Amino acid sequence: MSDSAHDRIVAELQARWPEHRVGPSTARVEALCDLMGDPQRAYPVIQVAGTNGKGTTAIMIEKILLAMGLRVGRYCSPHLMDLTERICIDGEPIAKERFDALLGEVQPLIAMVDAQEIDGIPMTFFEVMTGLAYWAFAEAPVDVAVVEVGLGGRWDATNVADASVAVICPIDLDHTHILGSTRAEIATEKAGIIKEGSVAVVAAQAPEVAEVIVERCAEVGARIVAEGEGFALLDRQPGVGGQIVRLEGAGGPVGDLILPVFGAHMAHNAALALGAVEAFLGGKPVPADALAEGLEAVTAPARLEVVRQGPTIVLDSCHNPHGARATMDALAESFTFTPLIGVVAMMADKDVEGVLEIFAEQMQTIVCTQVASTDRGMPVDELADIAAGIVGEDRVVSAPSIADAIERAVALADADGAGAGILIAGSVVAAGEARGLLVHEHGGEAGADDLAEEDR
Repeated sequence: MSDSAHDRIVAELQARWPEHRVGPSTARVEALCDLMGDPQRAYPVIQVAGTNGKGTTAIMIEKILLAMGLRVGRYCSPHLMDLTERICIDGEPIAKERFDALLGEVQPLIAMVDAQEIDGIPMTFFEVMTGLAYWAFAEAPVDVAVVEVGLGGRWDATNVADASVAVICPIDLDHTHILGSTRAEIATEKAGIIKEGSVAVVAAQAPEVAEVIVERCAEVGARIVAEGEGFALLDRQPGVGGQIVRLEGAGGPVGDLILPVFGAHMAHNAALALGAVEAFLGGKPVPADALAEGLEAVTAPARLEVVRQGPTIVLDSCHNPHGARATMDALAESFTFTPLIGVVAMMADKDVEGVLEIFAEQMQTIVCTQVASTDRGMPVDELADIAAGIVGEDRVVSAPSIADAIERAVALADADGAGAGILIAGSVVAAGEARGLLVHEHGGEAGADDLAEEDR
């Protein structure tokens, strides 16, 4: 099937009720899975929830399991460049042709659920994607599925699976208009992935969040493995291209582990991933060689990803204050940009002012722009006004598109000399649009001529 046919299929699928509109129920995806024969019960599931770090923690879990010789399915969201990134088997996105065929196979069942009008709406985009992922993993078949929660946890579509291991990444304020206005309320929703008899592997949390998780585990009879007790980050040394970490697991300390991503938050994610895999193994230690091989194989697109040199352009998908703080701390530790020029686009429903205040601590100039692929994006003029109120008009530049903003930022960096660098951040959607301009499909950087061609 041609790329144009795939694009048409994707467009039709994305025309369904989108991810940012929530129908808080698992009833529709339960109905689809029932028609498919409950594929989500064909393999053990490690489910990953939290505010920040879900995606990279899931990747790290996947890589460690693959290094142990297991066949692994991973479901993640959102995607950066193509829907197929959301369904990975053995570390690779499902082929476009297979995705299209899979959707064709399941389409009659989707239509049957749509016809039921459960809660008055047809299946949402995310519900369909979740059903396709569970079907693909059963068909493969995989030995284990690593499933990233889309939003919340309790009523998220992924929660139709009963995960044997529930991983809770750091919880903070985000999606407050949906999940609740306090950390405790948000934690209550996310702790819904902890099921009876499961193991909850929990990152360090604020006290009010930890209390909610402990209460949930007591309610359902789940065992807790907490950071600092069952697993831990003992030490880390930043280096070129990432860091060297020393972790504590069930078998004791393991050092000299190469982790090719930046920042303390990533090192803590690695410790959490180790705890998750060991919980999956019933408390047995991960072999040291598999742990080393798995972590060294980690790649994290759009997480402080260097996508171009001369000037250096770094891409990150942070979009809330908690994530922005982790990103900027890691950037300051790992890069020495003088000056740092920011290219920023954000969704209108995010804490825009909170994120910009953190960016402003290091960004000498903020190039404000807007995304083209969704109407959720904040208009550039509105974003620029907010930024100017924080840093002053003389430090704010506006550009109508991501491509234009990159061009402006590169010109500013070239004028400032060899020490200048560019950070593109503020939105997953913006990161995806920028990555499409700056990174070829085979993974190489786009040069200046390529970017100019894209701009035309």
